[in-house]
Amino acid sequence: MNIFISNLKFNISSKVYVKDPETSDLGKRILKESILLLDEIGFEEFNFKKLGLRIGSNESSIYRYFENKHKLLVYLSSWYWSWIEYKLVFATTNIENKMTRLKKAITIVTEKVEDDETTSYINEAVLNKIIIKEFTKTLQTKEVDHENKEGYFLIYKRVINRIIAMVEDINPDYPFSKSLISGIVEGALHQHFLKDHLKTITNCNEETSPSDFYIHLIENLLKK
Repeated sequence: MNIFISNLKFNISSKVYVKDPETSDLGKRILKESILLLDEIGFEEFNFKKLGLRIGSNESSIYRYFENKHKLLVYLSSWYWSWIEYKLVFATTNIENKMTRLKKAITIVTEKVEDDETTSYINEAVLNKIIIKEFTKTLQTKEVDHENKEGYFLIYKRVINRIIAMVEDINPDYPFSKSLISGIVEGALHQHFLKDHLKTITNCNEETSPSDFYIHLIENLLKK
């Protein structure tokens, strides 16, 4: 799979950026260093002036790619969910058993992420840490309805809808498939956060992963 990913170009909405950062060395450096800086200082403290100093370029050069840091975060989130979608499709395409396929899909969206070294300008493990901490900030804004209509969250929703279809394939009579899967995808991020920071209010730890929890949940919920 790594060979394919190294040559893959994800189709992220052009509404999110001014200039596609993956089309230039500077743009790729902006992506690479923004991920590392966001991980170090968080979204609130992050700005293009600090990023410019980090990459050795003028702040104005970053604005040629992104209008603001919100759209940069949306771009990084879209890249992440595109990568997850690719892994999801690749890993489940040839699995015939419906429950096995669903469990594999749940694992993909809930497991601990390792860096894929073939994508040299994106550290997926660090990007996953950002998604865990910051992803809700792409959604919970006053502009969410407008941005949703503009397609900002299309890839995220597509990942969820792929797994919803797997649930409905197993049990079309289950009435809460959408809430179940959207809850699992976002809930897994929260469980990873709790596991690292608020350990006393989650059963997830070094031995029990969020994947273990959610697979146990679906196995019991979807019993016929």
